[in-house]
Amino acid sequence: MLTSQLLPPLEAIPKFTALRQRYQAVRDQTADLCRPLLPEDTVVQPIIDVSPPKWHLAHTTWFFETFILKDHQADYQVFHPDYAFLFNSYYNSLGSRVNRADRGTLSRPPLNDVYAYRAYVDERIVHLLDTLGATGSEVPAAFAGLFELGLQHEQQHQELLAADIKYILSTSPLAPAYLPAPAPAPAPAGSGPALPPATWLPIAGGNYRIGYEGPGFCFDNEQAPHEVYVADFSLQNRLVTNADYLQFMEAGGYRDFRYWLGEGWELAQQAQWIAPLYWMQHAGAWYRFTHHGLQPLNLAAPVTHVSFYEADAYAHWAGARLPTEQEWEIAARRFRPAVAAGTFLESRAFDPQPLAPGADPAQCHQLLGDVWEWTYSAYHPYPGYQRAAGALGEYNGKFMLNQLVLRGGSCATPASHIRPTYRNFFHADKRWQFTGIRLAR
Repeated sequence: MLTSQLLPPLEAIPKFTALRQRYQAVRDQTADLCRPLLPEDTVVQPIIDVSPPKWHLAHTTWFFETFILKDHQADYQVFHPDYAFLFNSYYNSLGSRVNRADRGTLSRPPLNDVYAYRAYVDERIVHLLDTLGATGSEVPAAFAGLFELGLQHEQQHQELLAADIKYILSTSPLAPAYLPAPAPAPAPAGSGPALPPATWLPIAGGNYRIGYEGPGFCFDNEQAPHEVYVADFSLQNRLVTNADYLQFMEAGGYRDFRYWLGEGWELAQQAQWIAPLYWMQHAGAWYRFTHHGLQPLNLAAPVTHVSFYEADAYAHWAGARLPTEQEWEIAARRFRPAVAAGTFLESRAFDPQPLAPGADPAQCHQLLGDVWEWTYSAYHPYPGYQRAAGALGEYNGKFMLNQLVLRGGSCATPASHIRPTYRNFFHADKRWQFTGIRLAR
């Protein structure tokens, strides 16, 4: 059973009607993401990092069934007794489950049954909220926090869906498009607007406070707030672009071990990396596989789908380094990035977008949205962090080893899901997510 003792308070306890509206909006967005897919697309699992879309649809539903309906609706009857085994992700405290690498073997239940499962749970969640709302009472803080966790969890899976769908379709020899290319199509390599100059923004060293504070939702890994000391540093005002990264490639960056960490160099050689994931060369020009099929490389757009190893190698080649997560958050607090300025899931661009040519060089751009920015910080608990008892303690705490922190969100992140204190985390070799680079020194 989930416990809510470590969930932060919400800014204002919402009415049950507001919870219902937000629930329906989040659930509809998940279904919308899967609507362009064929049923055959929804069962594919090319690598262990990628889960089949059908599994995402069912797992997010299982989450609400398990943690909301079973505990808060009297005499609730589960939709199917085997679904807890099929669609539990990693909650050991909730029993055995299908191995993560075997999710692609679940040809049954069929997709129609999964959609029926979503409809069944949705109907009962709405009924529960309407029943509780009819009493005229406010939403209890513990219930509101738990319910919001379920919504935030589904938004995380929306981002995973966007990345997983791209990888799944990329493995087809037909290179199918998830959606038609928007008009106008991305500019061919070598054309388009001039890139804004990359400038260095100095930030004075000293003691700074980081971590989530105040009302509203955050994940437990953003707590507890604490002070850190940093030396003077500078952060680049924009993300590294495809044009920037292409210079690294043309200078032999993938052939020179001097720029690489040992593990990264060995992996790059073994996997025969010569470019970021999804890049391919044809007739002397570079193309990328995108949600809109194979498209010419847009030189002005931020580079994405690079591992930590590639990001770090590029930084060394450029005579710089990657920022720490503390430096990144300090910069975000100083420059106060607006969510409206970034590219998020709702744009349906499914690709980071170029910075406007007239962008102010004295401001720090693209901090929120577009790409998750690798930092040179290990994913460890903050001082004072306490893992919750029960299943909630498995949500973040047990992954706090051998991973790196990423900041800022991406073009696949729902806009209402991000904040400057958000700590994402991946292993250093991962490239299938929308990961990118910002330089520091």
